Amino acid sequence: MGSIKLRIAAGAGAAIALAVGLAYMRVPRQYRPDPPFTAALDQFRLMPNGISGTPPEAYFAAGKPYEKTAFDLSQGKRLYSWFGCAACHGAEGTGGKGPSFVDGWWLYGPSMASIVGSIRDGRPHGMPAFKSRMTSDEIWQLAGYIKALGAYSASVNAPGRNDDKLGRPAENRAPAAIVFDQGPTPMHPDQGPTP
Repeated sequence: MGSIKLRIAAGAGAAIALAVGLAYMRVPRQYRPDPPFTAALDQFRLMPNGISGTPPEAYFAAGKPYEKTAFDLSQGKRLYSWFGCAACHGAEGTGGKGPSFVDGWWLYGPSMASIVGSIRDGRPHGMPAFKSRMTSDEIWQLAGYIKALGAYSASVNAPGRNDDKLGRPAENRAPAAIVFDQGPTPMHPDQGPTP
């Protein structure tokens, strides 16, 4: 009888040790992007007119992480709220003083380079520059979220879901394709369809 109690006590001790070990492994970790990668993010090129361009080669080599990972899209959504983007662009990108992100019309083009350039350097008529307020990584995360708001094709990646009611479809359900009817108007190569 004593050996059974000893085995039970040893089993319980092992279970407690395993639980403590798992809890230790779950200690919150800080996300820190690779410094050479974030330095390379600043090397994107815009066209001379400031519309469209190309992201750096490192962005493609990494597999376009800011457009495809749920973590980066969720961080972008958090930054959209945190920096008050809704004050000008409307709640969740539906429009306001600034242009809407879900109507299918992009003043400076829907490419990542254009969106990053707009956030980092600002644009005429009210868009402030955020290069001194955000890191390169944060700018790219916000740009990925904004691009998801204006997507014409559905994606399996999505940021965290809001519990409140929204006036538009979720980010991974191609809100621009649902809200904005392209119609027979041909697409402008830099800016998307004409509203």
